Amino acid sequence: MVARERMASAELARLVRSVFQDMVKFVVDVESGVVAVGGELHADAEQVLLEQGCRQSDLWGGNYFPGRGPEGCIEYTALINIRPSQGNVSMLVEPTDLRERIRAIISNVLGEGEALR
Repeated sequence: MVARERMASAELARLVRSVFQDMVKFVVDVESGVVAVGGELHADAEQVLLEQGCRQSDLWGGNYFPGRGPEGCIEYTALINIRPSQGNVSMLVEPTDLRERIRAIISNVLGEGEALR
């Protein structure tokens, strides 16, 4: 699912429970603010956004864990984040400013780690 605005809690719950039970994968376009949510692989969500015209250099992946609160709800790791040409040499999104941009978008679209109903 692709979203730019706050996702309904019931839809987020459906996506969380569909694959991993406690979390959902996401890929965010840090320039446009669009987020692809769900699926088994970050690469699948990345492909959806690429097909919609997003630039690969703007796409970063992670995992969202509802119920863990603001400090524990986002994990900034994904294979698609390994980009030596952009100065990111690991699965972890390393630049703090980039993580802050991701957090702002994810907070807007998915929430801040609130428990699912």
